[in-house]
Amino acid sequence: MKYNIRGEKVEITDSIRKYIEEKIDKLKKYFDASEEYNANVVIKIRGKEQKMEITIPTPHFTLRSEESHSDLYAAIDLTVDKLERQIRKNKTKINSKIKKNLIQNFEMDLEDRFEEDEEKIIKRKVIEMKPMDEEEAALQMDMLGHEFFVFKNTDTQSICVMYKRKNGNYGLIETK
Repeated sequence: MKYNIRGEKVEITDSIRKYIEEKIDKLKKYFDASEEYNANVVIKIRGKEQKMEITIPTPHFTLRSEESHSDLYAAIDLTVDKLERQIRKNKTKINSKIKKNLIQNFEMDLEDRFEEDEEKIIKRKVIEMKPMDEEEAALQMDMLGHEFFVFKNTDTQSICVMYKRKNGNYGLIETK
């Protein structure tokens, strides 16, 4: 991270510069190592108050924090703590946007794969779906030796899929 530290009505000594850089260096863990960031720091003196401003522009958002205190080092601590809270908050938002984009890209890739996989369907079957109850569907499925059976339920008038579970019982998927 690059530092641009300047003071208004105050001289920035080596110890102040070193303290600010050490504090801001704790924030590096939140940034990509591949990208180089600039931290713009301004220290202002207004009467007995020491005002500290830190601005870090990033590609996705600009982080800015400003605090005042009678002690310069306390103002630095408060400003960096406030900045860290902002980073955590924005990091979560950005990660959720990135994940959302990944999901959308995955769905697009998945659609492309389905288009390619259409040729891999090697058998199509058309079935006559006569209405039956769940017991008759289970009997039909067992007689056919299938793991699942599609039927129209006479009780609900909906299309259902009955399947055999690993424990030997049956499961039912019902459409609305």
